[in-house]
Amino acid sequence: MTATLLAGCLLATSCGTAPPDGRSGSSTPPSSGTTVTATAVSTASTPTPGTPPAKGPEPVRPTGDAVDVRKVRWTKAKPVDKGRKVQLFWMSGVAPCTVLDRVKVKETRSRVTITLYEGTSPKARNVSCIMIAIEKTTTVKLKAPLGKRRIVDGAKG
Repeated sequence: MTATLLAGCLLATSCGTAPPDGRSGSSTPPSSGTTVTATAVSTASTPTPGTPPAKGPEPVRPTGDAVDVRKVRWTKAKPVDKGRKVQLFWMSGVAPCTVLDRVKVKETRSRVTITLYEGTSPKARNVSCIMIAIEKTTTVKLKAPLGKRRIVDGAKG
């Protein structure tokens, strides 16, 4: 997320050119026929001054009251607590514009199908929503330990 924002800022502010003699600091606009090239720099490992360091995924719990609910794909599922629980990870928008409404878990002998449902909080009326993605996580309890069963995303297909 930070790298994307920084790349956009770099592109927006680094569209100047240096004069042919190599001097910097010139404020003269490029003459016609001059090619202006902007280069995006990866800053994923270098924090920007004034920004907080990147933290882990945001833990969330289902609200049960979202509107315009839809299935959402998760990106990773990790068994925890000796397979009695599964921790899910996914990319999402910020609350209250995007909240976890509920998690549906269907267990069979061979697999555990987990479906995430997201929507908008009723508190988000007349709220401006920023369009950024953040990583979220939630943990669900299974009826029986996972064992050798496969974990399947119920939002796929």
